[in-house]
Amino acid sequence: MIHNWSTAVRGRLGTLRRSAGPRAPRGPAAPVTYTLITLCCLLFLISPAAGLNPAYGTGEELLAAQRAHFHRWGVIPAELFEDSPGSALTPATALFVHGSWVHLLGNMLFLYVFGAMTEERMGQLQFALFYLGCGYLALVGYAGANAHSQESLVGASGAISAVLGAFLFLFPHARVTSLLPFLFFLPLRFPAWLVLPFWAALQWMAAGRAGDGPGVAYLAHLVGFGLGFVFAWVRFGRTTRVESVPVAAPEGENQP
Repeated sequence: MIHNWSTAVRGRLGTLRRSAGPRAPRGPAAPVTYTLITLCCLLFLISPAAGLNPAYGTGEELLAAQRAHFHRWGVIPAELFEDSPGSALTPATALFVHGSWVHLLGNMLFLYVFGAMTEERMGQLQFALFYLGCGYLALVGYAGANAHSQESLVGASGAISAVLGAFLFLFPHARVTSLLPFLFFLPLRFPAWLVLPFWAALQWMAAGRAGDGPGVAYLAHLVGFGLGFVFAWVRFGRTTRVESVPVAAPEGENQP
């Protein structure tokens, strides 16, 4: 769901921790982040969206299976606010459903790079609740603004956008390596306080041009990003933030 405008991942998280210095958050690995990544990947592989299971057929038969899958587990804005307990659960189930390989890999790359450090800062339980809660509200926010849409909304981008918002507050001076198309994809390093607001501005502009049909749910990105930043500000505003953490981070994910 996040528009591709810069991509790069360099080094392992362990290297990032060692180079971060004594002011970086310390703790065990990020089991919640890795569990979320594993779960999303496994659910995608067994779904018709992956196109790997011959039981779903091919051609029109496969497309029909995919549409049914997204309708069952995704958010249908026009149905969300009906008196149906099943519809109320779809903003949670939709976080674990992805529409394509590019959609999945873009989301998981984001979650891997930004999620681990954010989880270590928040703690495992708090991060899990934060991820699920913000992701749920981001999808509800999009559905509320497009209440008559019959299109399925799926993907973890709302939750991952919340992680970006929290990361911006917690690690504003982290160095982000980006490949910018208009600069011939030269790898350049910028602080998070510059890169992530720029990304949010792109989402804002794209949201103004987007309709309620199939495509990228930019509004869900903005809602998630805002929720994540506000949560981190309220929860950690009186604590010391990490001022300098070298980190290479990607941008990239598409379609709801």
